Amino acid sequence: MASRQPAIVVTGGPGGGKTTALDLFQRELKHEVQVVPESATLLFSHGLTKDGTPGNAHRLQLAVYRMQVSLETIFRDSFPDRLLLCDRGTLDGAAYWPGDEADFYGAVGSSFEAEAARYDAVVFFETAAARGEDVRSNNPYRSETLEAAVQLDARLRRVWERHPRFHFIPSETSFLRKIANGLQAIQGVLAATKSS
Repeated sequence: MASRQPAIVVTGGPGGGKTTALDLFQRELKHEVQVVPESATLLFSHGLTKDGTPGNAHRLQLAVYRMQVSLETIFRDSFPDRLLLCDRGTLDGAAYWPGDEADFYGAVGSSFEAEAARYDAVVFFETAAARGEDVRSNNPYRSETLEAAVQLDARLRRVWERHPRFHFIPSETSFLRKIANGLQAIQGVLAATKSS
């Protein structure tokens, strides 16, 4: 799918375990993969806030999108021999955008097809809130209620599930099993890229 080295998006609703999973995947797959950090968390950790006003929400999502594109470019150039594991991807912005999906694509000057083509596969970690579990974590920028986490998870899934290589990792009673399922999906994509 991608003409450059392969990239996988690891995404999902708040409290899905994706950041923990990415850390474990990096440890397990060592020098075969490189994690691209989540752009929104980087921006929030340097003072940007979600103040709820429409103008600010649009500006924030445009900044997240542009930073994501830049981070992916930098990591592709810096690690040309590794599979990139992206902590969220550019299409996440379509779910967070304070308007419809078409408006998001117009604002960033792109389309679903162009953004989906950036990634060879999607590994989607369903939020633990889908099982009624607490989604609070050590991320100080997470503020969603259980209901909001479930709604955001559904919006993200509607965007990403149209990708031709979408892997859904459901919320499990066992987090270790959930991580193992995610790792298996990533290893499958890695194996497929090596054989092509």
